[in-house]
Amino acid sequence: MSSPQTLLAEGDDRRLVLRRHGSPWPLLVQQAPADRRAFIHPLAAPDGDGVLTEDEPPHHPWQHGLYVGLNDVNGIGFWTEGRLPGHGPDGTFHPAPISPPRIEGNTAAWQVCSEWRAPDGGPLLRENQTWRLTDRGDTLRLDLAWTLTARVDLRFGQHAYGGLFLRMPWRKENGGEVRTSEGAGTIADAEGRRARWVALAMPLPDRAAGSAGMAILDHPGNPGHPVSWRVDNNLGIAPSRCIASAWALAAGAATCSRYRLVAYAGGIDAEMLGQAWRDYAAEPV
Repeated sequence: MSSPQTLLAEGDDRRLVLRRHGSPWPLLVQQAPADRRAFIHPLAAPDGDGVLTEDEPPHHPWQHGLYVGLNDVNGIGFWTEGRLPGHGPDGTFHPAPISPPRIEGNTAAWQVCSEWRAPDGGPLLRENQTWRLTDRGDTLRLDLAWTLTARVDLRFGQHAYGGLFLRMPWRKENGGEVRTSEGAGTIADAEGRRARWVALAMPLPDRAAGSAGMAILDHPGNPGHPVSWRVDNNLGIAPSRCIASAWALAAGAATCSRYRLVAYAGGIDAEMLGQAWRDYAAEPV
């Protein structure tokens, strides 16, 4: 069993690199390029063997590891970055520089704030991602508080996907597995269904042997919990409030959703993830 290690931060206000003390390799990289979507990539497997995320896969080039996007925000898309012909008008992302992270031993906390604008440049909402990484040795725990504040009256349309999205380096020839808290074990059974958590595991292209994976846990205080999930044919997953129904946010109002991600080596351990969700649910907000 590996032990947690002290985290070190490097980079600048557009690229935060977190690594373990004594390791030359990034454990996690938060990217916030000017006038582009903020995202996390790479995110390493907790045993240091392979990378769990993929940026701009050929099957979905607008996807970036671990990121956030939405569809139909007052009729405007914040998903395909204008890279899918015929998808309709696309808005733009404008992250502020990343503030210096807070490091305490094996934990690191930071924020990414972005303005989302309409195609004509008008502001629609302010997004705040508050992240906390905890290196637990055998697993990594990544907490997100995702806050949206409306700059104008907003309507979020019903859609098949949207929200926090995880793109792992799935390869058809390698396969992979999915499991939900409700026992679903296939894409067909998991897609669009409600669950407290959804987990993935798959061989990684740069991993020596065996699988590694990640799970996303939905906090019980989130709107619509347990949330409905996007599980696509390339094993990309997203807790998507918009699947169940449209929703609205008045100008000046805010909404916050919380998630915990757990990264692990090996296959999906449903018992471990069930306990992880119960521990998360019991923590004070």
